[in-house]
Amino acid sequence: MNSRIVAAARGAVGARFRLHGRDPATGLDCVGLAAWALAGGGWRGVVPSGHALRGGNREAVAALIADLGLVSIADAQPGDLVLAASGPGQLHLAILTPDGLVHADAGLRRVVERPGAMPWPIVGRWRFFGSAG
Repeated sequence: MNSRIVAAARGAVGARFRLHGRDPATGLDCVGLAAWALAGGGWRGVVPSGHALRGGNREAVAALIADLGLVSIADAQPGDLVLAASGPGQLHLAILTPDGLVHADAGLRRVVERPGAMPWPIVGRWRFFGSAG
């Protein structure tokens, strides 16, 4: 488990939702939350921007995540990045925690920790192993 990633994600809980947001002080979307949490674990990659709230190609997103230095994994543990299909034509990123997941919830307009299992179909899981992204 990468406890630093979990701690960074949990530290963003309560931040407002803002499309293309990259800082908890001004707001985060799911990409910004993922980047913030991973940076807390030591990742130093370039954060993608300009994405739409809906749409996106699963394979292209998975390839981008791999290009950022994360490793695709089959098992799940706290600190992992998860890509889910949260709605028709909508992809969503979250960080797993020991109790559930942290994600930027557009409907609630803030970053929340949700207990339990991922409520959406999982497209892929990635882990940061400490090399530069």
